[in-house]
Amino acid sequence: MTDISIFFNRLQKNFRHWAKWAKRRGISCYRVYDRDVPEFPVALDLYEQRAHLQEFDTGWQIGEEEHERWVESVRAVASEALALPLSAISFKQRRRQRGLMQYEKTGARGEDFVVHEGGHRFIVNLEEYLDTGLFLDHRNTRRMVQEKAAGRRFLNLFAYTGSFTVYAAAGGAIRSTTVDLSNTYQDWARRNFELNGMNLEQHELVRADVFGFLDDEVRCGENYDLIVMDPPTFSNSKKMSGVLDVQRDHARLINQCLKLLPESGELFFSTNLRSFQFDEAALATKNIKEISSQTVPEDFRNKKIHRCWLIGKR
Repeated sequence: MTDISIFFNRLQKNFRHWAKWAKRRGISCYRVYDRDVPEFPVALDLYEQRAHLQEFDTGWQIGEEEHERWVESVRAVASEALALPLSAISFKQRRRQRGLMQYEKTGARGEDFVVHEGGHRFIVNLEEYLDTGLFLDHRNTRRMVQEKAAGRRFLNLFAYTGSFTVYAAAGGAIRSTTVDLSNTYQDWARRNFELNGMNLEQHELVRADVFGFLDDEVRCGENYDLIVMDPPTFSNSKKMSGVLDVQRDHARLINQCLKLLPESGELFFSTNLRSFQFDEAALATKNIKEISSQTVPEDFRNKKIHRCWLIGKR
Protein backbone atom coordinates (compact mmCIF):
# COMPACT_ATOMS: atom_id res chain seq x y z
CA MET A 1 0.00 0.00 0.00
CA THR A 2 1.32 3.45 -0.95
CA ASP A 3 2.33 5.63 1.99
CA ILE A 4 -0.92 7.31 3.07
CA SER A 5 1.00 10.38 4.27
CA ILE A 6 1.45 11.43 0.63
CA PHE A 7 -2.33 11.74 0.33
CA PHE A 8 -2.64 13.49 3.68
CA ASN A 9 -0.01 16.10 2.85
CA ARG A 10 -1.51 16.93 -0.55
CA LEU A 11 -5.05 17.03 0.79
CA GLN A 12 -4.09 19.27 3.70
CA LYS A 13 -2.20 21.64 1.38
CA ASN A 14 -5.12 21.77 -1.06
CA PHE A 15 -7.65 22.38 1.69
CA ARG A 16 -5.72 25.32 3.11
CA HIS A 17 -5.57 26.91 -0.34
CA TRP A 18 -9.14 26.25 -1.51
CA ALA A 19 -10.73 27.10 1.85
CA LYS A 20 -9.21 30.59 1.67
CA TRP A 21 -10.22 30.90 -1.98
CA ALA A 22 -13.80 29.83 -1.24
CA LYS A 23 -14.16 32.13 1.77
CA ARG A 24 -13.14 35.16 -0.31
CA ARG A 25 -15.83 34.27 -2.88
CA GLY A 26 -18.59 33.24 -0.49
CA ILE A 27 -18.52 29.62 -1.75
CA SER A 28 -19.30 26.80 0.69
CA CYS A 29 -19.36 23.79 -1.68
CA TYR A 30 -16.24 23.16 -3.74
CA ARG A 31 -13.67 20.61 -4.90
CA VAL A 32 -10.66 20.12 -2.64
CA TYR A 33 -8.81 17.22 -4.27
CA ASP A 34 -9.08 15.97 -7.85
CA ARG A 35 -6.95 12.84 -8.36
CA ASP A 36 -3.83 14.96 -7.79
CA VAL A 37 -1.72 11.94 -6.78
CA PRO A 38 -2.10 8.95 -9.16
CA GLU A 39 -1.84 6.43 -6.29
CA PHE A 40 -4.94 8.00 -4.73
CA PRO A 41 -7.48 8.19 -7.60
CA VAL A 42 -10.24 9.95 -5.70
CA ALA A 43 -12.05 13.27 -5.92
CA LEU A 44 -13.10 15.05 -2.75
CA ASP A 45 -15.85 17.65 -2.72
CA LEU A 46 -16.74 19.65 0.36
CA TYR A 47 -20.45 20.28 0.93
CA GLU A 48 -20.20 22.71 3.84
CA GLN A 49 -19.67 20.51 6.92
CA ARG A 50 -19.63 17.20 5.02
CA ALA A 51 -17.33 15.68 2.41
CA HIS A 52 -18.03 13.51 -0.62
CA LEU A 53 -15.21 11.15 -1.64
CA GLN A 54 -15.39 9.31 -4.96
CA GLU A 55 -12.96 6.60 -6.01
CA PHE A 56 -12.51 6.39 -9.77
CA ASP A 57 -12.07 3.04 -11.50
CA THR A 58 -8.42 2.58 -12.53
CA GLY A 59 -8.59 -1.10 -13.45
CA TRP A 60 -6.21 -1.97 -10.64
CA GLN A 61 -6.57 -5.47 -9.23
CA ILE A 62 -6.80 -5.45 -5.44
CA GLY A 63 -8.28 -7.87 -2.93
CA GLU A 64 -11.55 -6.96 -1.22
CA GLU A 65 -10.10 -6.87 2.29
CA GLU A 66 -7.11 -4.80 1.20
CA HIS A 67 -9.42 -2.40 -0.62
CA GLU A 68 -11.60 -2.00 2.46
CA ARG A 69 -8.53 -1.13 4.54
CA TRP A 70 -7.46 1.39 1.88
CA VAL A 71 -10.91 3.01 1.86
CA GLU A 72 -10.92 3.35 5.64
CA SER A 73 -7.43 4.88 5.55
CA VAL A 74 -8.50 7.41 2.91
CA ARG A 75 -11.62 8.33 4.89
CA ALA A 76 -9.59 8.70 8.09
CA VAL A 77 -7.07 10.97 6.35
CA ALA A 78 -9.87 13.10 4.90
CA SER A 79 -11.42 13.40 8.36
CA GLU A 80 -8.13 14.57 9.87
CA ALA A 81 -7.12 16.95 7.05
CA LEU A 82 -10.54 18.62 6.89
CA ALA A 83 -11.09 18.60 10.68
CA LEU A 84 -14.42 16.82 10.24
CA PRO A 85 -15.79 13.78 12.10
CA LEU A 86 -15.38 10.48 10.28
CA SER A 87 -19.17 10.20 10.06
CA ALA A 88 -19.16 13.33 7.84
CA ILE A 89 -16.98 11.64 5.17
CA SER A 90 -19.05 9.77 2.57
CA PHE A 91 -17.31 7.37 0.18
CA LYS A 92 -18.40 5.91 -3.17
CA GLN A 93 -16.82 3.91 -5.94
CA ARG A 94 -17.52 5.60 -9.27
CA ARG A 95 -17.44 3.20 -12.18
CA ARG A 96 -17.89 3.96 -15.84
CA GLN A 97 -21.57 4.68 -16.36
CA ARG A 98 -23.96 3.16 -18.80
CA GLY A 99 -27.67 3.74 -19.07
CA LEU A 100 -29.28 5.29 -16.02
CA MET A 101 -26.63 4.39 -13.45
CA GLN A 102 -26.57 8.00 -12.30
CA TYR A 103 -30.21 7.58 -11.27
CA GLU A 104 -29.66 4.36 -9.33
CA LYS A 105 -29.57 4.06 -5.57
CA THR A 106 -26.27 2.99 -4.05
CA GLY A 107 -27.84 0.79 -1.40
CA ALA A 108 -26.97 3.26 1.37
CA ARG A 109 -29.85 5.06 3.03
CA GLY A 110 -28.26 8.49 3.06
CA GLU A 111 -29.58 11.69 4.57
CA ASP A 112 -30.90 14.79 2.84
CA PHE A 113 -29.47 18.10 4.01
CA VAL A 114 -29.43 21.67 2.72
CA VAL A 115 -26.42 23.53 1.32
CA HIS A 116 -26.06 27.09 0.03
CA GLU A 117 -24.78 28.36 -3.30
CA GLY A 118 -25.11 31.76 -4.94
CA GLY A 119 -27.65 32.91 -2.37
CA HIS A 120 -29.85 29.87 -3.01
CA ARG A 121 -30.52 26.64 -1.10
CA PHE A 122 -30.29 23.11 -2.43
CA ILE A 123 -31.07 19.66 -1.05
CA VAL A 124 -28.19 17.20 -1.40
CA ASN A 125 -27.62 13.60 -0.40
CA LEU A 126 -24.05 12.29 -0.38
CA GLU A 127 -24.80 8.60 0.01
CA GLU A 128 -28.11 7.38 -1.39
CA TYR A 129 -27.46 8.02 -5.10
CA LEU A 130 -24.33 7.97 -7.25
CA ASP A 131 -24.58 11.75 -7.70
CA THR A 132 -25.29 14.19 -4.91
CA GLY A 133 -28.07 16.41 -6.31
CA LEU A 134 -25.83 19.38 -7.13
CA PHE A 135 -23.10 19.25 -9.79
CA LEU A 136 -20.41 21.58 -8.49
CA ASP A 137 -18.63 21.81 -11.85
CA HIS A 138 -21.57 23.84 -13.23
CA ARG A 139 -21.47 26.50 -10.50
CA ASN A 140 -20.27 29.13 -13.00
CA THR A 141 -22.77 28.06 -15.66
CA ARG A 142 -25.65 28.46 -13.21
CA ARG A 143 -24.51 31.98 -12.42
CA MET A 144 -24.34 32.81 -16.15
CA VAL A 145 -27.90 31.53 -16.59
CA GLN A 146 -29.11 33.74 -13.74
CA GLU A 147 -27.46 36.77 -15.33
CA LYS A 148 -29.27 36.11 -18.64
CA ALA A 149 -32.71 35.13 -17.29
CA ALA A 150 -34.44 38.46 -16.62
CA GLY A 151 -37.75 38.77 -18.45
CA ARG A 152 -37.22 35.53 -20.35
CA ARG A 153 -39.06 32.24 -20.63
CA PHE A 154 -36.66 29.48 -19.55
CA LEU A 155 -36.46 25.79 -20.52
CA ASN A 156 -34.34 23.29 -18.57
CA LEU A 157 -33.87 19.93 -20.35
CA PHE A 158 -32.49 16.76 -18.70
CA ALA A 159 -32.96 18.94 -15.64
CA TYR A 160 -31.84 16.54 -12.86
CA THR A 161 -32.75 18.30 -9.57
CA GLY A 162 -33.61 21.65 -11.18
CA SER A 163 -30.72 23.79 -9.94
CA PHE A 164 -30.46 25.74 -13.22
CA THR A 165 -34.14 26.64 -12.89
CA VAL A 166 -33.64 27.93 -9.34
CA TYR A 167 -30.98 30.29 -10.67
CA ALA A 168 -33.11 31.33 -13.67
CA ALA A 169 -36.07 32.12 -11.39
CA ALA A 170 -33.83 34.18 -9.11
CA GLY A 171 -32.58 36.04 -12.18
CA GLY A 172 -36.10 37.10 -13.11
CA ALA A 173 -37.31 34.46 -15.58
CA ILE A 174 -41.01 35.16 -16.17
CA ARG A 175 -41.80 31.47 -16.68
CA SER A 176 -39.89 28.21 -16.73
CA THR A 177 -40.39 24.59 -17.76
CA THR A 178 -38.19 21.94 -16.15
CA VAL A 179 -38.09 18.58 -17.97
CA ASP A 180 -36.75 15.24 -16.71
CA LEU A 181 -37.86 11.65 -17.10
CA SER A 182 -37.13 10.57 -13.53
CA ASN A 183 -39.85 10.74 -10.89
CA THR A 184 -37.13 10.84 -8.24
CA TYR A 185 -35.48 13.93 -9.66
CA GLN A 186 -38.72 15.68 -10.55
CA ASP A 187 -39.71 15.36 -6.88
CA TRP A 188 -36.23 16.53 -5.82
CA ALA A 189 -36.54 19.58 -8.12
CA ARG A 190 -39.97 20.37 -6.67
CA ARG A 191 -38.52 20.36 -3.15
CA ASN A 192 -35.68 22.63 -4.30
CA PHE A 193 -38.23 25.03 -5.83
CA GLU A 194 -40.28 25.09 -2.64
CA LEU A 195 -37.13 25.56 -0.54
CA ASN A 196 -36.34 28.69 -2.57
CA GLY A 197 -39.88 30.07 -2.43
CA MET A 198 -40.61 29.58 -6.14
CA ASN A 199 -44.16 29.74 -7.49
CA LEU A 200 -44.94 26.29 -8.94
CA GLU A 201 -47.63 27.74 -11.20
CA GLN A 202 -45.06 30.04 -12.79
CA HIS A 203 -42.33 27.40 -12.81
CA GLU A 204 -43.68 24.18 -14.30
CA LEU A 205 -42.27 20.69 -13.81
CA VAL A 206 -42.75 18.23 -16.68
CA ARG A 207 -41.91 14.53 -16.52
CA ALA A 208 -41.19 13.54 -20.12
CA ASP A 209 -38.77 12.02 -22.61
CA VAL A 210 -36.89 15.07 -23.95
CA PHE A 211 -37.03 13.84 -27.56
CA GLY A 212 -40.80 13.58 -27.46
CA PHE A 213 -41.16 16.80 -25.48
CA LEU A 214 -39.16 18.79 -28.03
CA ASP A 215 -41.08 17.31 -30.96
CA ASP A 216 -44.38 18.25 -29.30
CA GLU A 217 -43.25 21.78 -28.43
CA VAL A 218 -42.03 22.41 -31.99
CA ARG A 219 -45.29 21.04 -33.39
CA CYS A 220 -47.30 23.35 -31.11
CA GLY A 221 -45.22 26.41 -32.02
CA GLU A 222 -43.96 27.02 -28.48
CA ASN A 223 -40.94 29.21 -27.88
CA TYR A 224 -38.42 29.85 -25.12
CA ASP A 225 -35.90 32.67 -24.84
CA LEU A 226 -33.25 30.76 -22.87
CA ILE A 227 -32.62 27.00 -22.84
CA VAL A 228 -30.19 24.81 -20.89
CA MET A 229 -29.53 21.27 -22.11
CA ASP A 230 -27.07 19.02 -20.26
CA PRO A 231 -27.89 15.47 -21.40
CA PRO A 232 -26.41 12.27 -19.99
CA THR A 233 -23.76 10.61 -22.12
CA PHE A 234 -25.97 7.59 -22.73
CA SER A 235 -29.41 6.41 -21.64
CA ASN A 236 -31.44 3.33 -22.52
CA SER A 237 -34.28 3.85 -20.06
CA LYS A 238 -37.36 1.75 -20.80
CA LYS A 239 -39.39 4.92 -20.26
CA MET A 240 -37.79 6.51 -23.33
CA SER A 241 -39.00 6.00 -26.89
CA GLY A 242 -35.43 5.17 -27.98
CA VAL A 243 -31.81 5.17 -26.85
CA LEU A 244 -29.97 8.41 -26.13
CA ASP A 245 -26.38 8.68 -27.30
CA VAL A 246 -25.14 12.25 -26.86
CA GLN A 247 -22.48 11.93 -29.55
CA ARG A 248 -24.94 10.62 -32.11
CA ASP A 249 -27.97 12.69 -31.05
CA HIS A 250 -26.63 16.12 -30.04
CA ALA A 251 -27.20 17.77 -33.43
CA ARG A 252 -30.81 16.57 -33.55
CA LEU A 253 -31.47 17.80 -30.01
CA ILE A 254 -29.81 21.18 -30.58
CA ASN A 255 -31.63 21.77 -33.87
CA GLN A 256 -34.98 21.08 -32.22
CA CYS A 257 -34.08 23.58 -29.48
CA LEU A 258 -33.17 26.17 -32.12
CA LYS A 259 -36.69 25.89 -33.53
CA LEU A 260 -38.04 26.96 -30.12
CA LEU A 261 -35.82 30.04 -29.83
CA PRO A 262 -36.74 33.54 -31.04
CA GLU A 263 -34.14 35.56 -32.96
CA SER A 264 -32.55 36.77 -29.72
CA GLY A 265 -32.77 33.37 -27.99
CA GLU A 266 -29.81 31.45 -26.53
CA LEU A 267 -29.03 27.83 -25.71
CA PHE A 268 -26.46 26.51 -23.24
CA PHE A 269 -25.40 23.01 -24.31
CA SER A 270 -23.06 20.93 -22.15
CA THR A 271 -21.65 17.41 -22.02
CA ASN A 272 -19.16 15.54 -19.85
CA LEU A 273 -18.30 12.96 -22.54
CA ARG A 274 -14.52 13.27 -22.81
CA SER A 275 -14.36 11.91 -26.37
CA PHE A 276 -17.16 14.22 -27.58
CA GLN A 277 -16.83 15.70 -31.07
CA PHE A 278 -19.08 18.71 -31.69
CA ASP A 279 -20.69 18.56 -35.16
CA GLU A 280 -21.05 22.23 -36.05
CA ALA A 281 -21.71 21.44 -39.72
CA ALA A 282 -24.91 19.60 -38.79
CA LEU A 283 -26.41 22.56 -36.91
CA ALA A 284 -28.89 25.07 -38.29
CA THR A 285 -26.88 28.03 -36.97
CA LYS A 286 -23.36 29.43 -37.17
CA ASN A 287 -23.71 31.35 -33.90
CA ILE A 288 -21.76 28.85 -31.79
CA LYS A 289 -19.21 29.68 -29.10
CA GLU A 290 -17.44 27.24 -26.81
CA ILE A 291 -17.33 28.74 -23.31
CA SER A 292 -15.82 25.82 -21.36
CA SER A 293 -12.93 27.96 -20.13
CA GLN A 294 -15.51 30.21 -18.43
CA THR A 295 -17.83 27.50 -17.11
CA VAL A 296 -15.33 25.05 -15.57
CA PRO A 297 -14.63 26.43 -12.06
CA GLU A 298 -11.16 27.27 -10.83
CA ASP A 299 -11.28 24.62 -8.08
CA PHE A 300 -11.52 21.80 -10.64
CA ARG A 301 -8.04 20.62 -11.57
CA ASN A 302 -9.60 18.53 -14.33
CA LYS A 303 -10.41 21.24 -16.89
CA LYS A 304 -12.13 18.61 -19.05
CA ILE A 305 -14.78 17.82 -16.41
CA HIS A 306 -17.29 19.16 -18.93
CA ARG A 307 -17.50 21.12 -22.17
CA CYS A 308 -20.06 23.86 -22.71
CA TRP A 309 -21.26 25.95 -25.65
CA LEU A 310 -23.45 29.05 -25.93
CA ILE A 311 -25.51 28.79 -29.11
CA GLY A 312 -27.60 31.52 -30.70
CA LYS A 313 -30.50 31.28 -33.13
CA ARG A 314 -28.55 32.95 -35.94
